[in-house]
Amino acid sequence: MNQPKFGVVVFPGSNCDNDMQYVLESVLGQKVEMLWHKSTSLQNFQKGDCIILPGGFSFGDYVRAGAIAKFSPIMNAVIEFANQGGYVFGICNGFQVLCESGLLPGVLLRNENEKFICKNTFLKTQTIQSAVTSKIDLDKALKIPIAHAEGRFYADAKTIQSLEKNDQILFKYCNEKGEVNDAANPNGSTLNIAGICNQDRNVFGMMPHPERASETILNNENGRILFESLVGAMNAQIPSLISS
Repeated sequence: MNQPKFGVVVFPGSNCDNDMQYVLESVLGQKVEMLWHKSTSLQNFQKGDCIILPGGFSFGDYVRAGAIAKFSPIMNAVIEFANQGGYVFGICNGFQVLCESGLLPGVLLRNENEKFICKNTFLKTQTIQSAVTSKIDLDKALKIPIAHAEGRFYADAKTIQSLEKNDQILFKYCNEKGEVNDAANPNGSTLNIAGICNQDRNVFGMMPHPERASETILNNENGRILFESLVGAMNAQIPSLISS
C-alpha cells in the first residue's frame, strides 16, 4: 500500500504554505506536493490522501476572506475530492475558503473588536470522533496561536443546532484550565467555536494555527497531535471516523 500524501494548495497571498510543508515533511516525515491554485486536477491524489488549505491572505482578503479564492480553478477539484471522501483540512484562511466554498457550514466574520489578533489561545477539544482529533486528550487544553482579523465563526441557530447534534464542533476557545467561557473567546465566535468538521467527517476547518505549535524549538508542540491524529487515520486508510 502506498504511503498517503498531502497536497498543500498555494493561493496568491498564502503565507503559511511553506510552514505547513516544513511541518509535514521535516517534522512528521510525510510526502507533500505543493499545488498552485490554477491547477485543475487532483489526479495524483486518492481517497486516503489529504488536501490542506493553509493560512494567509488569499487574494488580499478582498471582498471577504476566502471569497475570491473559492473561484480558483483548483477549488472545483478540491470540492470533488471532498465529495468523494478525501480529507480536506483548512487552517485560518483555509477555513474561511472552505466556508465560502460551501464545504463547511457557517461563515467567518470580522473579529468582534474589529482588530487583527495575533496571540496564543487555548482550545478545548470537543470530540475524538474525527481524524484530526482522535488522539487528543479531551481533558487537556491545547495552547495554539491565532493570527486573524476575520475569525469570528457565525452560523444561524438551525446550523448551530445541527453542528451540536451531529458532533461536528471540533474545538472551542477556553482558558488555560480548559474552561469554556466568554473571557476566553478572543474574537466573539458563536459558542466559542474555533473549529468544525462537515457531517461526513472528512472536511475540517479551524482558525488557530497548529503548524505554529508543532516543534520543540518553538517551545510548543501542542499542535503536533492534530497532525499525528490525521496521519494515523490516513495510514489506516480510514476515510472518515463516524460516531456510532
